[in-house]
Amino acid sequence: MNGRSGVREVRRVLRGHGRRIASAAALALAGSALALAQPLLVKRVIEEAGAGAGTGGTLALLIGLFVAQAAVAAVARYVLARTGEGIVLDLRLNLVDRLLRLPMRTYDRHRVGDLISRAGADSTALRLLISEGFTDAVTGSIGLAGVVALMVWLDPALFLVVLAVIALGSLAVASVLRGIERASLHAQRATGAMTAELERALGAIRTVRASRAERREAQRIGAEARTAYAQSVRVGALDAVVAPSVMLTINGSFLLVLLVGGMRVADGSGSVAELAAFLLYMLYLMGPVAAVFQALSTMRQGLGALRRINEILDLPAEPDAEPPHAEPRPAKEPSAPPDVPVLEFRDVWFAYEPGRPVLRGLSFAVPPRGHVALIGSSGVGKSTVFALAERFYDPDAGRVLFEGRDLRTVERDVHRSRIGLVEQHAPVLYGTLRENLLYAAPDAGPDELDRAIDLAHLTELVARLPRGLDTEAGEHGAALSGGERQRIAIARSLLTRPRLLLLDEPTAHLDTVSEVALRRSIRRVSRECALLVIAHRYSTIRAADHVVVLDGGRVAATGTHDELLATSDHYRFLTRAQQSREASSLRPS
Repeated sequence: MNGRSGVREVRRVLRGHGRRIASAAALALAGSALALAQPLLVKRVIEEAGAGAGTGGTLALLIGLFVAQAAVAAVARYVLARTGEGIVLDLRLNLVDRLLRLPMRTYDRHRVGDLISRAGADSTALRLLISEGFTDAVTGSIGLAGVVALMVWLDPALFLVVLAVIALGSLAVASVLRGIERASLHAQRATGAMTAELERALGAIRTVRASRAERREAQRIGAEARTAYAQSVRVGALDAVVAPSVMLTINGSFLLVLLVGGMRVADGSGSVAELAAFLLYMLYLMGPVAAVFQALSTMRQGLGALRRINEILDLPAEPDAEPPHAEPRPAKEPSAPPDVPVLEFRDVWFAYEPGRPVLRGLSFAVPPRGHVALIGSSGVGKSTVFALAERFYDPDAGRVLFEGRDLRTVERDVHRSRIGLVEQHAPVLYGTLRENLLYAAPDAGPDELDRAIDLAHLTELVARLPRGLDTEAGEHGAALSGGERQRIAIARSLLTRPRLLLLDEPTAHLDTVSEVALRRSIRRVSRECALLVIAHRYSTIRAADHVVVLDGGRVAATGTHDELLATSDHYRFLTRAQQSREASSLRPS
């Protein structure tokens, strides 16, 4: 990132905060003006003392300016710091919002741990850039401008001496700052990779323990940690050069001014009062110059984090506004005619990667009521059908219709409010059982909640939990069994009263008794809405009103269970293979 692009990135972050920054800058300017007036008063005191005049009034004014300057400077720095924290907060909120709204393809390409790192570690590093680097840059620049103006007014020749020395020091520091930015970016990337590796290991901690892979995972994560350490040490080493270089530059220029100015006083071409004032400004110059150089170093360190954050902010979010070609949304959504399928795929083609289609002209329909089973071997596109039905992706060709309307003409949020989704792994979020159940319908009343609990056969579970619905589910639902998590996910979806409920093998984690109860629930729910179920178990397939068989990304056969047994060789092969697997799993070892 070059200097010009870095300035653009910082300006982008500061956009919308101009009024607060201007107020803080005005306070900083007032504090600098009060500070810069003090050497002039010292010059006046010396001149009054030399002339034998009284100095009491000037000394009192000098003390007053000193106290006022300290108070104003403190307020200015507080306002700047608060403004900086506000900027960082806005950026973090925007980043979190964008991370939650990225298209599914973006999540497919990025590691979750790295995305989390950008919201955590990178935004923390960015805080230094804004709240410290920016603060020092503003206050230092204002003070520097005032000191330079007064030094030029007092003695242009001596100022040229100072300028020459500072220019030489600046050239040396500039190369160091470029190295700081590069090392900081590498450190942030390594930190993101470390977080991603840790998230990977902790997300499968039981598998890690069972595989005795703790040492290997620690070495894997440690390698990234050591890379981040090495780059951070490099940043620290380069940053350590900045402050001594600045002090050496200022002290060198101070000695030169003292030497040249003293010689001029000695030969009568200059006055002691003017030299004293100029030397005081030299002392005042140390603060602003050091602040500006340190701010540049801090900002260079933060630019790496800012770049990584802007990489996410620049990614397009999943559209959540009404598309330009969308049909106007009526005040009340009309019900579709009873003969219109709730979901229909028409010659749909879709690929996650170009040239490797998963769906190849898929066409089938789901009626407004009833239970449809979607079956097929692994990789034929069953989960992709669910992803397109939820509009996590749009088809590459063909159309997906919901109640007769092309999904691309319907706002995503509106469409998803009509569909329930139960994933095979049934994620349960950290929090109470009640919070998990109400996650998709936070305004649902007690009667609706009781109805969903009854339909999903959770009544017994709630009754035996120590705190009922207010029992903590644990991280990833660790306090619950697989079957319990599955039923919680079903109840959560039922609370929204969906027109279509998508179930990804709902009986995969249930025992025989729970499976029978759930099949009764599914039958009851199918009278209220449509059910599309990815089915593997023979009992789930046989219970469906209609079966859609997928093979090679296309529909191989459709019909009832009995019809397909009579007409489809592929269906008979799939059901016999599944029956054989189920029988093997029940056979004692």
